[in-house]
Amino acid sequence: MKTSPGTPDHSRRQFLSRTLTGSSALILGAASLSSRLAIAQQSVSAQFSQPIAGEDYWQMVREQFSFPDTTVPMNAANLCPSFRAVAEQVAFLTADIDQDCSFNNRSKFSDLLENTRALVAAQLNVSADEIALVRNTSEANNIINNGLDLSAGDEVIIWDENHPTNHVAWQVRAARYGFEVIKVATPVDLQSPQQLLQAFVSQFTASTRVLAVTHVSNVSGIKLPIAELVQAAKARGIYVHVDGAQTWGAMALDLKALGMDSFTASAHKWYMGPKEVGLLYVRADNHARIWPGVVASGWGNGPEARLTGARKFESLGQRDDAALAALSVSARLHDSIGAERVEQRIVQLAQHLKNGVNALGVPLVTPMDPALSFGVVVVQTAAGQGGTLSNRLYDEFGIAGAGTGGLRLCPGIYNTLAHVDRALAGIKHLMT
Repeated sequence: MKTSPGTPDHSRRQFLSRTLTGSSALILGAASLSSRLAIAQQSVSAQFSQPIAGEDYWQMVREQFSFPDTTVPMNAANLCPSFRAVAEQVAFLTADIDQDCSFNNRSKFSDLLENTRALVAAQLNVSADEIALVRNTSEANNIINNGLDLSAGDEVIIWDENHPTNHVAWQVRAARYGFEVIKVATPVDLQSPQQLLQAFVSQFTASTRVLAVTHVSNVSGIKLPIAELVQAAKARGIYVHVDGAQTWGAMALDLKALGMDSFTASAHKWYMGPKEVGLLYVRADNHARIWPGVVASGWGNGPEARLTGARKFESLGQRDDAALAALSVSARLHDSIGAERVEQRIVQLAQHLKNGVNALGVPLVTPMDPALSFGVVVVQTAAGQGGTLSNRLYDEFGIAGAGTGGLRLCPGIYNTLAHVDRALAGIKHLMT
């Protein structure tokens, strides 16, 4: 049986009702779309400046999402709910376009896009010119895969736990152009980040041109020592590409300090933003060497793009202007909560889940040590049973996970400790 949804504290509910109602009124009464968006950003940010701490604070965060407690999302590795304020802005901005889809009306979205880009770039400590806002991680990975010049005799090293768009995509291209793809497996009996580092470094040769890895695996939950890997590869002149789908929005990231050449992610995962908005960071000194995957209207009239910096990778045809603009609201919300605070909460929830599974005597695929893992938690199951158990956990306990790599559960900041405890109750019932 599903547990009953919790009843929010009355005074907190009143506070949120007043805040959100006031926000809507201000948005509708503003003179321009830009000012409406700015007011929305300010009003939702103000909610997180309240003097609330501990689980009360995270309950307030949870209440910024529209899902009921009868169907709780716990699969951030695949898809997160958007902040309610973000979803409302997407709807509002889409309606604005539908009411007047003229070039005249839509011209304002260029400035809104640049506002979004600046906010995201600042969070990652890079320049706005190094950020392309594409459609998702898959597209961003393939831009890098298809954009680098590689030929017969070159080697590309990948992790065998990479997502298909950073794994199979390299194999498909290698079959066409003749370079070699070297797959690195996770060491057996993994005990330390140094083992992971050595597994990759031991494969470096004079022919290695690219190291393409995943920050955190979506199939095991293992976290790679990215800073050390980047440093080791760059010392040998190797291009480093990192799929950050499982860390953007969940981990405090300084891409300049990490030093990778490119980084990709999706707003629909841990960033809890609009759907079909993706992140592609390309370090400035790599812009010229990477060919675009698509050339569309807005590129220019010749081989050289008229678009500045990484914007050339956004030449993709008609985009969802409303989603791109509304991403700025998600960015403001992340700024208001704080990246370090978010990261600490993700680790807290994941460790609470892993400790609970371990106490039940159920084996984990994901390492217990947070030095080797992050927010993705995979519970070991009998072969082929992950999907069945995930379905039962949803049907009988109202927890939405996945059957990826076993039974995968990935709590986000919209999850409470009570949600995690309900998942543990389900695991106890189904697996012990």
